Amino acid sequence: MTDQDLVRGARERLTEVGLGVARTPLSLLGLPLIPLQLYAYPLILVTIGVPLLLLFTALGRRYTGYFRRWAAGVLEVEIPSPYRLPANRGPMTRVRTVATDPATWRDLAFLPVNAITGVVCGVVPLALWFNGVFGFVVPLLWLNNAEKVEYNLVDIDTPGNFALAPLMGVAYLLVAWWATPRMTRLHARVVKWLLAPSATAALTDRVRVLADSRADTVDAQAAELRRIERDLHDGAQARLVALGMNLGMAEELLAQDPQAAQELLAEARQSSTQALAELRNLVRGIHPPVLADRGLDGALRALALAHPLPVEVDLELAGRPQAPVESAAYFAVAETLTNVAKHSGATGAWVRVRHENDRLSLMIGDDGHGGAVASEGGGLRGIERRLAAFDGTLVIASPVGGPTIVTMELPCELSSVKTSSSSGTA
Repeated sequence: MTDQDLVRGARERLTEVGLGVARTPLSLLGLPLIPLQLYAYPLILVTIGVPLLLLFTALGRRYTGYFRRWAAGVLEVEIPSPYRLPANRGPMTRVRTVATDPATWRDLAFLPVNAITGVVCGVVPLALWFNGVFGFVVPLLWLNNAEKVEYNLVDIDTPGNFALAPLMGVAYLLVAWWATPRMTRLHARVVKWLLAPSATAALTDRVRVLADSRADTVDAQAAELRRIERDLHDGAQARLVALGMNLGMAEELLAQDPQAAQELLAEARQSSTQALAELRNLVRGIHPPVLADRGLDGALRALALAHPLPVEVDLELAGRPQAPVESAAYFAVAETLTNVAKHSGATGAWVRVRHENDRLSLMIGDDGHGGAVASEGGGLRGIERRLAAFDGTLVIASPVGGPTIVTMELPCELSSVKTSSSSGTA
């Protein structure tokens, strides 16, 4: 170990000691939340307990959230939030969810344990470093005292006592050097043990997410079937009925009025052409032929060419995703670009597609006025439901004033090793 490594290590450990001392009062700060939150429960019967419980629980979760994020950074692992989400935003529903959530009671158990652990892990390293430095200060104090009182000191002027203090100081410093990072990690492990979701809670949450995703998928499929039925009934079916009527009328007029029959046949041919176009559009809405023929790259570039705004496509994929994932990704991008054209006020947009760590990542951005949110019944909420069926996620970054960036991720594997990459502006 070089001198620079030694100095850097000492600086890092002393910084950890300072942060540990700063966390000591912060660890004690959570103790008043215990009686405040417990006293709010019986007050629910007189109504005032409802806002008090929600307030104190929110404060407690913010407090534990800080330690959860700190422990995740120290241990370099993700510690997800374990709390249940209420079915709706009614106050009584939220109170019932909070009161029956095991994570709420684990937070309460965490507060006293964290206070003890925070004090121990903050004070012990400080005491070790202090004793180590004090071991080297003792001889100086002894010499200074000896000069003042000359030889009146009888008990401590032995050479053994004089040499023992620096040796003890070295021992304390070595222990402090070894213990400082370990005490920090010990505190972080205690936080993770108490605040991370348990295996049972994680399994329960996973089942709930899958049930919600399945329900959303069933609803989306039912809505899609209704849309197809409505489009067929109002579009192609109506034109085919008109086509049959025109052909029947033309058959009756063929002998009496050939000119009128010819006009009806021309109208029937036009109706058949329009019905065929509507059927093709309907098929494209179910699964675009360009997606099946040219994959996600060609489909997105064709989508960009048909968009009213200039759209830059940057795609790098070492193969093709599975067909259901590919279709979900295509329609998610298509819906997002439709929202850009309708609501963003943008002058241009871009699409970026990558596949890393067995996840398909799609980013769609625009230079519009921002403020996009996944509201219930909106297009982005529909995209979120579509992706949830594949364990996908959607994140929206859209500050007021723009720009807007929508990030989607889908877990998937590529079906071939063929490399496909393209970049261009449509």
